[in-house]
Amino acid sequence: MTDIKIPFTRRKLLKMMLAAPVAASGVLGTSTAFGKPATSVINTTGLAVTDDTVKCGILHSLTGTMAISETGSVEAETLAIEQINAMGGILGRKIEIILEDGASDWPTFAERARKLLRQDNVASIMGCWTSASRKAVLPVLERQNGLLYYPTFYEGLEQSPNVIYTGQEATQQILASLDWLWNEKGIRTFYLVGSDYIWPRTSMKIARIHIEQVLGGQVVGEDYAPLGHTSFGSLINRIRLRRPDAIFAAVVGGSNVAFFRQLNSAGLNGKTQTLLSLATTEDEVLGIGGENVEGFFSSMKYFQSLDNENNIAFVKAFKERWGDDSVIGDVTQAAYLGPWLWKEACERAGSFDVAKVTAASPGIQLTTAPEGFVEVHPNHHLWSKTRIGERRRDGQADVVWESDLIEPNPFPEGYQ
Repeated sequence: MTDIKIPFTRRKLLKMMLAAPVAASGVLGTSTAFGKPATSVINTTGLAVTDDTVKCGILHSLTGTMAISETGSVEAETLAIEQINAMGGILGRKIEIILEDGASDWPTFAERARKLLRQDNVASIMGCWTSASRKAVLPVLERQNGLLYYPTFYEGLEQSPNVIYTGQEATQQILASLDWLWNEKGIRTFYLVGSDYIWPRTSMKIARIHIEQVLGGQVVGEDYAPLGHTSFGSLINRIRLRRPDAIFAAVVGGSNVAFFRQLNSAGLNGKTQTLLSLATTEDEVLGIGGENVEGFFSSMKYFQSLDNENNIAFVKAFKERWGDDSVIGDVTQAAYLGPWLWKEACERAGSFDVAKVTAASPGIQLTTAPEGFVEVHPNHHLWSKTRIGERRRDGQADVVWESDLIEPNPFPEGYQ
């Protein structure tokens, strides 16, 4: 691992990760007796697999503006790997983590991915958050035949044999959210706001098409701010001038803190303005403050407050590992699924070879996922539900609407 200078909270995370793993029972499964096949049989492509271990990369932003969002993913992936190791690992091999910092910088993500695949020869990578980081890593994965489990809701319009997408694509989040606003809240005019990179711009292009051409509504404004931006006064003034029925937001990372606090200071809060965010999870709210998002809505497939046995066990295990003050957002839960899906695919394939693992992935079902049932589609995305949560003052959310399972469709006709 490279020598990375990181803030106290990230240093604490690293220290905890490098400590001896805690004993943990798997939330997503029970121990299964597998024979221990010969390394020469399960690793024919030169991966870092020994008779006892297999190496896995974790690649997220531990520093920079995206650390507020990505730290939870590292924690969730680490927890899942510790639980899998406590059950005996994968194909009789314990998983060794190699942690890398993408530093909220897309070229750094590509460089770190290249290091993980060429130098460390990891069998898989759990990582990325923004679409910009994923797009930077993708050609490296495809050139080196690496495997990425990508946990973030995103714009779709992509399908790679080297990526398993455990978050939602646009038809599972954006279209369902807009339909809910239109049908349940009577929203007719929308102001679109996002951070200035691939996912928000593509998402808002899809949103505009759906609002104007499918719903028959009106987009009264559209604005983007650079990543890490903290001065939203002018943008908020434009919103107040246009008086939209709803703000449809895709502001990400640390910018959320400034955006929501400044909205609240300007008198735009849950009592005076409908706002639905595509990117504000419990992780971001921890930094924003619940008082600044109370009454606003988020569209996710997972909320920490979900009341089911799977999630109760997951939240308990997460807090025991990372502390009672830790929170779990949508992407954190999707990140937790990655190691479990990898384990199942490897054991189906009887191999760590990437081509065999990806071929074995479609049809894998997790009935014990914290969000509920999920299944890997042949297009490498997951069947999932969409949920709308109304934020409470304590930062959690009350689920006010839930869809049926939605089949993933990363290339929706008419939205490209």
